[in-house]
Amino acid sequence: MDTPPVPPAHASLQELPTAHHLRNALADTRPLGHPEFARLWYANIVTVIGAQLTVVTVPAQLWAIARDSTYVGLTGLFGLVPLIVFGLWGGAVADAFDRRRVLVVSTIGMIVCAGAFAAQALLDVDDVWLILGLFALQQSFFAMNQPARNAVIPMLVPASELPAANSLNMTVSQFGAIAGPLVGGALLPMLGAGPLYALDAVTMLATLWAVLRLPSLRPGHAIGSLGLGSIVEGFRYAWASKVLLVSFVVDLIAMVLGLPRALYPQIADVDFGGPPSGGIAFALLSAGMAAGAVAGGVFSGWVSRVRRQGLAVLAAVAVWGLAVIGTGVSVRLAGGRAWPFLVAAVAMLAVGGAADMASSAFRQSILLSAATDEVRGRLQGVFLVVVVGGPRLADVVHGLAADRIGAAPTIIVGGAAVLVGVLACGALVPGFRSYVPAER
Repeated sequence: MDTPPVPPAHASLQELPTAHHLRNALADTRPLGHPEFARLWYANIVTVIGAQLTVVTVPAQLWAIARDSTYVGLTGLFGLVPLIVFGLWGGAVADAFDRRRVLVVSTIGMIVCAGAFAAQALLDVDDVWLILGLFALQQSFFAMNQPARNAVIPMLVPASELPAANSLNMTVSQFGAIAGPLVGGALLPMLGAGPLYALDAVTMLATLWAVLRLPSLRPGHAIGSLGLGSIVEGFRYAWASKVLLVSFVVDLIAMVLGLPRALYPQIADVDFGGPPSGGIAFALLSAGMAAGAVAGGVFSGWVSRVRRQGLAVLAAVAVWGLAVIGTGVSVRLAGGRAWPFLVAAVAMLAVGGAADMASSAFRQSILLSAATDEVRGRLQGVFLVVVVGGPRLADVVHGLAADRIGAAPTIIVGGAAVLVGVLACGALVPGFRSYVPAER
């Protein structure tokens, strides 16, 4: 009897290419090999859920006290103004002082605000203006925190790992945007507002621990003034660098023209047959983009291998525009067959969320690599204003347009306008299209 051939010693390795490809597809975790970045990232997983608990609880408490949506709507104004003012000024602060100290002070401020939220709820103060004032104060500390937090990333990881580090951070943020409202919505009826606010304060202690462990992080050339002139200098720097300017413009195009979140209640009710007060259709539409962004973050290993980051931004925003058009078409075709087209609309929103995650990771990487260290804080302040302002402008634009031409046409036209805008940016500024970060 012939002896069967012995398989070669390396035969068991034949499956390794599959494992290798899977590893390349998953998120690039090299930045977690740097202890300071890793501590901040792991702490943020805990903190971001707590922060989202407050995002859910503030409007719920306002409604419970006043039974008037006017007060709930005022959270937009009380939140946006501090984010703009202190986001810009906080960028200048981050370029003037040790960024570790800025992070410590602003984090303590947010913890104190969360504690004050908890105290007023547990004491049944029931004052809507106190709640709105605390919300504005909390957003002020948050706006001071973010420019410094983002500006330190190039000080913690090498330039080649910036896209991966930004993808990891954005994945955690989007995870919190899903988990926080789910947890808060489930716990709020059982525990009430006070314990949820207190939980926010407790979870932020994790981030405080992480920032206290950071070394001194002074900017390379600290600025000497915190006046309006230093803020204007940041704008001038962005204006002079067409690559940075286009990174802001592209985001505004994508958000203002293509973000249809203000229409979710209408299309959930009118087009997908949900109840006027919300329901499963509204919940799925609201979670679609965040779920896609999380999935995009989990499978973001490819972002570290992309060198032409400007072209990658344009491609990602084009995919976003196509996904928005797909969402509008799904809404338009819903008719009496609501569920199949609801699934299609949510799937398109998920694709858009994944594309937005990639675009954000590359835009943040461009912002951190193309700017010098002494101006990074101020540019991060501008970035924060663009990020928070664009969606709020989108709410106004989409609401006005839908009232005149309907929800589905508004979404479709918005997605098409995104495509036109991104193609124009690529054609008019070839330097952005060809941008490759310098090796450092």
